[in-house]
Amino acid sequence: MIGPSSSHTLGALRIGRFGNYFLGKTPDKAEFFLHQSFGQTYMGHGTDRALLGGVMGFGDADRAVKNAFALALSRGLDFSFQQEDLGEVHPNTVKMLLYDGATPQEIWASSVGAGMIRIIKINGVDCDLSGAYPTLILVNKDTPRALGMILEKIDANVANLYLRRINKLLAKALTIVELDSDLTLRSLLEIKSLSVIQEAYYVKSLSAPIQGKGGEGR
Repeated sequence: MIGPSSSHTLGALRIGRFGNYFLGKTPDKAEFFLHQSFGQTYMGHGTDRALLGGVMGFGDADRAVKNAFALALSRGLDFSFQQEDLGEVHPNTVKMLLYDGATPQEIWASSVGAGMIRIIKINGVDCDLSGAYPTLILVNKDTPRALGMILEKIDANVANLYLRRINKLLAKALTIVELDSDLTLRSLLEIKSLSVIQEAYYVKSLSAPIQGKGGEGR
């Protein structure tokens, strides 16, 4: 297990890895905005290296985390860290802006102790995800029967469901579905092909085995 602190290091690593899984790759650029305790102690506790290692896909026990800065530079990953007051959230919270092109994906997450994390906001929409479940994240049309069309194509049991309207005028919503088991590729492709789907992301469980070292094999 990556240390020295389960909250400031292991939890941070898992937060970063959620971002890697969300994008499906290492981002081109990563900006980290660190709240309160995270911001005050991130260099001493290695929170910065853990977050950076996470967005490169490193596993919980990957010793390459200690070399995260050098590895990020060698892979062309542009990164930055700064302190920021994120409001009424857990003191160990980070806002990540992860770029794959010009527009970033924004993820807010908290490390709540013993390596456990909570994803609390994705692209401005509040949620409460543990990262322990395979998760389907969809931007879909906010129209009648859209949710039913999505659920009909899911071939795994639904553990938790979050649905939030993003923009009423643009008829756009965000649907987040935590699952008890992985989707099949066929199911995922069928969901992506639905007329109501505008963007689709599939995030595997953070507890899933990782192949390779130093984020390799992703």
